[in-house]
Amino acid sequence: MPPSSAPDDVLRVEHIAKRFGPVTALRDVNLHLKKGEVLGLLGDNGAGKSTLIKILAGFQKQDSGEMFLHGKPYAPKNVDDARAQGIDTVFQDLALIDELSVYHNLYLRRERLLKPFPLLANRQMKREARTALDEIGINIPRIDVAVARLSGGQRQAIAVARSTVGSDADIILLDEPLAAMGAKEGAQILDLVARLKDEGKVSIIMILHNYVHVLQACDRVSMIQDGAIALDKPTSETSVEELTDIVVNEYRRAREETHKEAARQHTG
Repeated sequence: MPPSSAPDDVLRVEHIAKRFGPVTALRDVNLHLKKGEVLGLLGDNGAGKSTLIKILAGFQKQDSGEMFLHGKPYAPKNVDDARAQGIDTVFQDLALIDELSVYHNLYLRRERLLKPFPLLANRQMKREARTALDEIGINIPRIDVAVARLSGGQRQAIAVARSTVGSDADIILLDEPLAAMGAKEGAQILDLVARLKDEGKVSIIMILHNYVHVLQACDRVSMIQDGAIALDKPTSETSVEELTDIVVNEYRRAREETHKEAARQHTG
């Protein structure tokens, strides 16, 4: 059953489907996001989580289905169009420019300018970047170094910070934001998400794999299975055990189907 919508939904998708040739990535996805909510998006590898995020971000087009942003039809032409409408995304590949400095990456494609001259306001961007990173709690001693010199966790932190620095986004999509992080850096990003949630300024969808992180950081969890939402619950009403059981049962069904298919081929 699709999750029910509510008047305070800032984002809603209905019956989204997407195919890549013979492969069905999304079959019938129904999902909604409330104002100020953090939604955890779960699913096995290849379940379609990143495909859904890319559709919401304007990076890909769905084959069928509709999307609504603040109650109005939403059909972004591209990522820039989605960003202009208030949806910013941190993709798994980060999309940072290695040769640019930390602070230039933070303001990439939304640089501060010395008006009326078309010159970069580097001092202002440095100052604001330092303040933003200090608030996040990310320890990067120099923000004028190229991001190529940073660790994987630091790079991820910069990518997440960019969605909140110099941005008018009220919805942030995070595609596996903790994938490259150690425990300490991951905890700092979860703290950032908690602060954003407490401020109530943005709504967030996060793809996560660690169920403990999901229950710690998210208000609600949606799980994609077989190209559709198989579970949609407040995190207060589920547990690591329930989420694990769902995945184990999915693997068990998949193995049984594989064995049956092998038996049919053998007898055929």
